[in-house]
Amino acid sequence: MNRSDGLVRRAVKPRENGAEGGGSGLNANTPDDNQDTHDSNKDHEDNIDDGDSKETRLTLMEEVLLLGLKDKEGYTSFWNDCISSGLRGCILIELGLRGRVMIEKSGMRRRGLCTRKLILKSDQQTGDVLLDEALKHIKETDPPETVQSWIEYLSGETWNPLKLRYQLKNVRERLAKNLVEKGVLTTEKQNFLLFDMTTHPLSDNVVKCRLVKKIQDSVLSKWVNDPQRMDKRMLALIFLAHASDVIENAFAPLNDDDYEVAMKRVRELLDLDFETEAAKPNANEILWAVFMAFTK
Repeated sequence: MNRSDGLVRRAVKPRENGAEGGGSGLNANTPDDNQDTHDSNKDHEDNIDDGDSKETRLTLMEEVLLLGLKDKEGYTSFWNDCISSGLRGCILIELGLRGRVMIEKSGMRRRGLCTRKLILKSDQQTGDVLLDEALKHIKETDPPETVQSWIEYLSGETWNPLKLRYQLKNVRERLAKNLVEKGVLTTEKQNFLLFDMTTHPLSDNVVKCRLVKKIQDSVLSKWVNDPQRMDKRMLALIFLAHASDVIENAFAPLNDDDYEVAMKRVRELLDLDFETEAAKPNANEILWAVFMAFTK
């Protein structure tokens, strides 16, 4: 099995004078708005990406899929068996960032993230079909389930036949169609010997280049060396892109030195104590609960 299939060949370029690849770490710990514990109506704030307000805005699921798609062929690597569950993790975090779900309180016994349940915070529709379908399942489930269980249910990876009805089907195709509607991808038919397959090649390279640059900058020139001060959406994107085995695609164009720095900083994030990070004042617990589910 060649896991490099579907990845962009990493270009080896001479390093420019003075280019360090990563900014120096900042140690200041300035609390930001406590958006995960107040105001479930701050959805709009959570959905705004950095940069030009006119740029195409993508959900976490769409960004991860876009990273995984081959530009010309329009499909993900056949060897990637991680992206399915990774996209379900994106859905849970997206619902958390939009104030629809949360992790139950730890209680007096200080229960760990992996044992605490995902509970409904608001059943207000998001306007995204996949998110609303997942939200409906969560709302109807009693007693509540853990984040780990929900990732399995939404992926259809459960031995319990009663839970199979929670599976979200054709997620990649549905996300690709969203990206077609946003003008990022196009739709084609390709023949693969015995069958025809619908593919979605890249039509707007600017959007993907902007996404790749944003990820690169977050671990290089804009690195803050403190996950609590990182943009929560970007932090989630880095973790879920890694869990979906597509983070390499964002770093492939870097020169060797910057590539090494970028991967080192991603590993630093992966090595964090998620329980400790989730207990900090400004933490969004659902992010860390999803991260922990993918490291078990």
